[in-house]
This record gives sequence, C-alpha cells and structure tokens, in this order.
Amino acid sequence: MSIFIDERTRVLVLGITGREGSFWTRHMKEMGTDIRAGVTPGKEGQSVEGIPVFDTVRRALAEHEADAALLFVPPRATLDAVLEVLDAGIRKIVTVSEGVPLHETLAIRRASRMHGAMVVGGNTSGVISPGRAMMGIFPYWIERVYRPGRIGVMTRSGSLTNEVTAMAVAAGLGVSTLVGVGGDTVPGTRFAELLPLFQADGETEAVLLIGEIGGTMEEEAADCVLSGTFSKPLVAFLAGRWAPEGVRMGHAGAIISGGAGSVQHKIERLRLAGALVAERPSLVGALLTKALGAK
Repeated sequence: MSIFIDERTRVLVLGITGREGSFWTRHMKEMGTDIRAGVTPGKEGQSVEGIPVFDTVRRALAEHEADAALLFVPPRATLDAVLEVLDAGIRKIVTVSEGVPLHETLAIRRASRMHGAMVVGGNTSGVISPGRAMMGIFPYWIERVYRPGRIGVMTRSGSLTNEVTAMAVAAGLGVSTLVGVGGDTVPGTRFAELLPLFQADGETEAVLLIGEIGGTMEEEAADCVLSGTFSKPLVAFLAGRWAPEGVRMGHAGAIISGGAGSVQHKIERLRLAGALVAERPSLVGALLTKALGAK
C-alpha cells in the first residue's frame, strides 16, 4: 500500500475550472489519479477533461463518491473551502495555495484535528505515489524523478525536492509516497505526524526527510525516532546550513527562535537519533543505500 493516496483514491478537485485547476487535472489524470468530480461555484453543468463540475462539494458528493479533495482556490478562500470539505465528510485534503493568512492556517489545522482529518499544505506541491496517483502540481518530467520504490519522502521544499529525490532514483531507489508538507509557518500536517504512517506502511523501507532552516519539524521527527515511534532508517538533507544569522529566508516557516530551528541544531538532533544526514544532495542516494544495507 501507500500512505494518503493510491490508484483507488477517489478525488474531488475544487477550483477545477480555473487555469491551474484544469491544467493540473489533466496531468493528474494522465498519472492515473481517479478524479470523480470538480467543484466551482456557478459552473455546474460544465466539464473539465470529461469530469463533471458542480457548484458545491455536497452537490458533487450526491452523485459521485470521493475520499480526498484537492484545492485550487485563492489563499483567502482556502479556510472556507477546507471547512466545506470537512463538513461534507472528506478526511484527506491537499491545498496548494501559498499565502493563506496565518490565523486561518491555525484554524485549518484545528478544524482538521477536530474532525480526525489530514490536511496537507498549504504552500505545497502536494502528494504523489509514483505509478499510482498524484494530488498536486508536480512537473511533467516527473517520471524521470519520481519512480515507484520503497522510500517514503516528506519535504518542506518544492524544487529542491525534485533534485534530492532524483539523487535517490539515480542510486537505483524509488518512492513509495512523497508528501510535501509545505513551507508555511503552520502546516496542516507535520513530519512527526507522517512518520507513524510510514512506519505502518509495509511498502516503505526507509524515509528521506528534506528539511530546511527554521521551525522545529525536523527536531520533532528526531524525537519520534528517539521515542521508538519510528524505527525504520531515516536519511535527511537540510537546506540553509550556510544561511547568515538573523536573516529570514524565503519560506514563512524559515524562522529561527532561541537556537531551535537552526540547521546545525536540527542536524545534531537527527544524528543523536541515529539518522544519517547528507552534507549535499548528491550524497543522499549513497546514504539511503547504506541505511538499507545496515537494516
């Protein structure tokens, strides 16, 4: 199996008639994703790539079953869209928009936890199980980077993820599921919440963590290993080790506070937990091979 999404996952796309929504819907279909319906207020009766469009989530679900929802909606409409999806009973949500107001990201995370749901994003490329399905905005040349395999990937980055994962593929490895948690200060899902899912997944033999300066998600992942919650091999690459002190980097989550959040602090915690940390992307494949060999 894979975590979050596979070829059996029935997907609803909000904002499907927009430029981005329609473009990526076509790409997702080509990747094997089972997209059942789309939602755009005022566009009911239209279709995109043969997929019927409805005015509301409940109208779509009245005629088509769905397990997950992908949101291509503006940042300030994201909270309402997430609440609409949760209210309709869907418990897997990916929202790609960057710039969702901070207090609304807090509300999204609180609502998702109250409903026992998982929201991936915002500010994310999404989720992909190569060869099975994807929900998000991964590039057309993705087949050269994301090949099926037994390495779980969780990442805060976008383009860096393509480079680092390509190093794993070059080493003869592939990906079971990749989850982009996004670069916002308050992501809907954190690394420490993904590790138990990878632990339970029989098709994931090791996990690659792609982190960066700021926040505490990487330290939380190390704590999962130290507590025994996650026991499979863990390899990490962290961006920003040469970032000057006191400078806020690109992502909203790239903030250092009281020493926590620095790349050096993250590396120390991960190595203390037994994780292997790559000094540069080109070493990721060799470290994964070493970790799997040790296992």
